[in-house]
Amino acid sequence: MTSSTSIFHMPDFASTPESCLLRGDHWRISLIDDALVRFEWSPCNRFVDEPTQVVVNRDFGVVPEFTVAERDGYIEIDTASLHISYDGGRFTPSGLYATVKGVDAGCNTWHYGDCDGGNLGGTVRTLDTADGAIPLGNGILSRDGWTILDDSHSCMIVSDADSDNPYGAWVRPREDADAIDFYLFAYGRRYREAIRAFYRLAGPTPLLPRFALGNWWSRYHRYTQAEYEALMDRFSEEGIPFSVAVIDMDWHLVDGIDPKYGSGWTGYTWNRELIPDPQGFLAGLHDRGLAVSLNLHPRDGIRAFEEQYPAMAEAMGVDMAHEEAVQFDPSSPKFLSAYFGNVLHPMERDGVDFWWLDWQQGGVSRQVGLDPLWMLNALHYGDSRRDGKPGLTFSRYAGPGSHRYPVGFSGDTVVTWDSLRFQPYFTATASNIGYGWWSHDIGGHMYGVRDEELQARWYQLGAFSPINRLHSAVSPFTGKEPWNYREPVRSVMRDALRLRHAMLPYLYTMNHRAAHEGMPIVEPMYWSYPEVDDAYHVPNQYMFGTQLMVAPITEPVDRESGRARTDVWLPEGEWFDFFDGRRYHAGAQGRMINVWRSVDRMPVFAAAGGLVPLQDLGVNGASVNVVDNPESMTLLTFPGSDGMFDMVEDDGCGGAVVAVTRCTMTWRTGSGDTELVVRTSGAEGVVPAGRHWTVVFRGVNEVEAGCVAASVAGAERDCVVRYDARTMSLGIAVDGMVGIGELRVMVRGGLTVADDPVMADVRQILHEAQVRYRAKDKAFELLRSQGAAAMPALCAMPLREDGESCALPMSVIGALNEVLYRG
Repeated sequence: MTSSTSIFHMPDFASTPESCLLRGDHWRISLIDDALVRFEWSPCNRFVDEPTQVVVNRDFGVVPEFTVAERDGYIEIDTASLHISYDGGRFTPSGLYATVKGVDAGCNTWHYGDCDGGNLGGTVRTLDTADGAIPLGNGILSRDGWTILDDSHSCMIVSDADSDNPYGAWVRPREDADAIDFYLFAYGRRYREAIRAFYRLAGPTPLLPRFALGNWWSRYHRYTQAEYEALMDRFSEEGIPFSVAVIDMDWHLVDGIDPKYGSGWTGYTWNRELIPDPQGFLAGLHDRGLAVSLNLHPRDGIRAFEEQYPAMAEAMGVDMAHEEAVQFDPSSPKFLSAYFGNVLHPMERDGVDFWWLDWQQGGVSRQVGLDPLWMLNALHYGDSRRDGKPGLTFSRYAGPGSHRYPVGFSGDTVVTWDSLRFQPYFTATASNIGYGWWSHDIGGHMYGVRDEELQARWYQLGAFSPINRLHSAVSPFTGKEPWNYREPVRSVMRDALRLRHAMLPYLYTMNHRAAHEGMPIVEPMYWSYPEVDDAYHVPNQYMFGTQLMVAPITEPVDRESGRARTDVWLPEGEWFDFFDGRRYHAGAQGRMINVWRSVDRMPVFAAAGGLVPLQDLGVNGASVNVVDNPESMTLLTFPGSDGMFDMVEDDGCGGAVVAVTRCTMTWRTGSGDTELVVRTSGAEGVVPAGRHWTVVFRGVNEVEAGCVAASVAGAERDCVVRYDARTMSLGIAVDGMVGIGELRVMVRGGLTVADDPVMADVRQILHEAQVRYRAKDKAFELLRSQGAAAMPALCAMPLREDGESCALPMSVIGALNEVLYRG
């Protein structure tokens, strides 16, 4: 494929090699690899070799080994992963079927037309008006070991030398409208391999600019320029970082539109009553460290009242004298070229960084089979990459392959607990169709009731979501500013937003991993543990990058315990609470537990040996929004095992010059030395010339300061050693700066995993429980004297003694049970 099609963000296209093709009258089978097979049937014998909207590469560079034989009227095709039987005729269930090898399941044989009952789900176009769970489309992973990706109805992308098309290529309908074209994924339960194959077939996920991974402020509200600037300054003063400002539709003329033109839903002319100086407004937001996105509803085209109308009318040959509207036509390269050149590019030169495509008008265009949403996503993303800029758009999902045009806007959800409960599962499952960069309306968008606890839990989810964007419907009462809420919710919100921004080094590394290794940042648990049944029964639990496991709280706090519960499956090994360092033993088989957290905490775990790089945040002022590679960092480490993490940095816009900081922990306890090595290599211009480092060992016992030593490039450095008993964290701040080169931190004699503060945590649970003091006293006495052995007696405590209840509610017993049995 030539570079002229780069607007569609596709790699160089290659067709399946002839040596991998089998063909006959009306049919063709392409063996792309030993577990990915394409089947085509065409009544007109017209087969598609061009890329399509979904598939952009059919040559994986290796010819799979396979055999072909004819027996009893069937063509028998055998590969390392599957066996195919085909009778050579029109596809039917009895004439085309395949068996997947290496899958211990009764449904591992596929017949043409079968429903994929074991499919693990994909995603859906939008969550608009969703109040809880909705049906999802299929992904390309299944417990049965096979799935089907039907590409029969997507258009082709072909070279186009039409004089009205400046792009050199365009989307055209297939020549045979009755053709069948689908792909059989037969990777068994090799889920990661299947996802990587999908990315090779449908194109990789592009790298996001660094600013996209911070916090986004968005609200449907008629902001004035002064009001918006004051709000951003207030956030900075409060130490609350944001990296993206999303301005909803009222930036343009909405009210006062002459009815002869229609409504103000679509608009491109700044509302200067609200924003008198658009260029100054955009520049001011940039000066505050914010990228800017404006909302677009392009449905109604460009009408005569718009400032851009004369240029568009002239370009499209429209009668300006009669104020004929320039119709929005996403199937026309002539229109789209004029639209970008005369309407959007001038505003981008003024400072708009990317566009929010709020398209809600269905999937019909003037070209048969062309979804306007897909075309908008493809063209906007491709256009955003011109002149070497980092690509970014913001729009709803438009089917398989949409991961090439990030990021996703999931739509307007209802503000309820049911909506929150669905979002972790929805986000994780989208990775099954390669769609890794969902952005939700954190806090919910509309309707519902005010529930401060619900907002706190949603903010916590947002911090560990692919994209963290706050949003709300138009109302004076729905603002998501933390200071609109009471304590402790206000602090929970602030802490979640600060943690999200602090995680930028980790998030950007996972961004590189998604782009270059084909692994989305959020993974369902069964990706890592496909043969463990428990991994399929924690739908709201997921891996967040390589180092963290997250199980968001999506239920209200129980009144009696003061905590909310969620189910967590701990895979084999040892896990540590990300926030307080408590250790959880999962054993050799893993185990399912209930975890209980007060409103200020959520369950996030790191495995033994986990390493998470964090950037240190400024307390106040504009510096809090900075997304540059940081000058001051904290490396958070978790004990119990050796560990390694490669932090990746570039210019923040996907530049080719990259620096890698390899963090390696050698864990020793009892004898030997625990050592942490931070070694940065790469171009000096990428990372700061000097960087302050603090190493935090979380979940360890205290050591004498004299046991700690630090060196840079072999030269000893002083360090400040502090111990936080609350989180059982040993912090070591190294004196001086480290650039390209090596930092070593050593604890002589090793470290030990912290002694489990069981009774301190038991006391805290009972202290906060809203139950009778008599019950607390008896429970504490039993637990202090017998430990976990007291649990049967605790559960059997009498309802009444001396006229007073001594029974503990099951929620309190559950919270105690977690503490007593976590080790």
